[in-house]
Amino acid sequence: MKIAVIGSTHAGTAAVTNMANMYPEAQITVYERNDNVSFLSCGLALYVGGVVEDPQGLFYSSPEELQKLGVTIRMQHDVKDIDAEAKTIYAENLVTGEHLTDSYDKLVITTGSWPVTPPIEGIALENILLAKNYNQANTIIERAEHAEKVTVVGAGYIGVELVEAFEKAGKEVTLIDGADRILNKYLDEAFTSIVEEDFENRGITLAMNETVQRFEGSGGQVGRVITNSGSYETDLVIMCVGFRPNTNLVRGIVDTLDNGAIIVNEYMQTSHPDIFAAGDCCAVTYNPTGKHAYIPLATNAVRMGTLAARNIMEPVMPHGGTQGTSGLHIYDYNMASTGLTETSAQLLDAHVKSFTIEDTHRPAFMPTAEHVKLKVSIDPETRKILGAQVLSKADVTQSINTLSVCIQAGMTIDQLAYVDFFFQPHFNQPWNFLNKAGLEAQQDYNRTPALV
Repeated sequence: MKIAVIGSTHAGTAAVTNMANMYPEAQITVYERNDNVSFLSCGLALYVGGVVEDPQGLFYSSPEELQKLGVTIRMQHDVKDIDAEAKTIYAENLVTGEHLTDSYDKLVITTGSWPVTPPIEGIALENILLAKNYNQANTIIERAEHAEKVTVVGAGYIGVELVEAFEKAGKEVTLIDGADRILNKYLDEAFTSIVEEDFENRGITLAMNETVQRFEGSGGQVGRVITNSGSYETDLVIMCVGFRPNTNLVRGIVDTLDNGAIIVNEYMQTSHPDIFAAGDCCAVTYNPTGKHAYIPLATNAVRMGTLAARNIMEPVMPHGGTQGTSGLHIYDYNMASTGLTETSAQLLDAHVKSFTIEDTHRPAFMPTAEHVKLKVSIDPETRKILGAQVLSKADVTQSINTLSVCIQAGMTIDQLAYVDFFFQPHFNQPWNFLNKAGLEAQQDYNRTPALV
């Protein structure tokens, strides 16, 4: 059995490691266009900010480790074409320029994603950088050393993490986004407004509801960002406006969403029976809606890569879907979300009813008790839990993992009211704030009979 794998970051490394252990007789060949594998891009801002001092900790495998498993690694090889009927791939050695042809019995596509680069006037100027891989992270660190004013375009997770890193390094930081608030894909306004106020108190300039029109500079170097309503001097720009699936290679070969994300079944199989796919190049079943969605997260990628390995010989382990669960630590705040927010529900034309709990994470008689804001969204007809958000200076983010399980299991808000959680004053209250969300919902429904 010959298995070819294209790409080796989260999903690819998980797939290769598991296949090598599960099928020692298989001949596995990996094609990777970069000079490294398995970089944890979610740690990029921590590396840029100096929290992670040894970047090797951001790699959870290496070409040498994969080779020890008996895998053939072709680093800095770019696959140019696939003949799905002949089961053949064509690749170029990016170092020597040599072209080669290889055959396969099974093919695993784990080509990941790539940062969106809008066609903005002046974007080719020096010091306008992307933030995705290890080499880009090193370039950011090198250029930031000599920059006083830094502009981050894009207020998602990576964008706000980089803002924190640059502000802590003493830079004058501007954050630009076309949306009306930061982190709008993950949290509703009642949560993001708290973080925005914290940013502004720290001297960070927030340019929300602004779209970059052009970059200006002299001597080939960026010096100013021009938006539809403002102008910002800068020495360095980091583009963090989102990611697109890196799937040009398989367009027309397998079925995709309109944005190019590969559609896979629950066994990670594409529309072509001998081609599997996993990770940021794929769409995944989004449990709150039951539809395919593009949710590029490392957690999704490693799960999908592992399942691709388990199912490549025969379908044995289905994927359970995702809630898009994620978390973030910014300055003093811990925040996390899962499933639908009110904002994302509106974008998806879904209707939710929400309940907000404000409490302390443990009893007031303890020396400290931090404020907790929790919001749970449900289907108003079935009362099933569809999403949740939490924010606190205490780390209560594991509560969102609990609610992710609730969504995946199809639990109702009424059931949540009486779930058995432990109580210990160091950690929580006799009525856990998750229970209180369920109790609040029952009061709101004015004792309408619960769905069990």
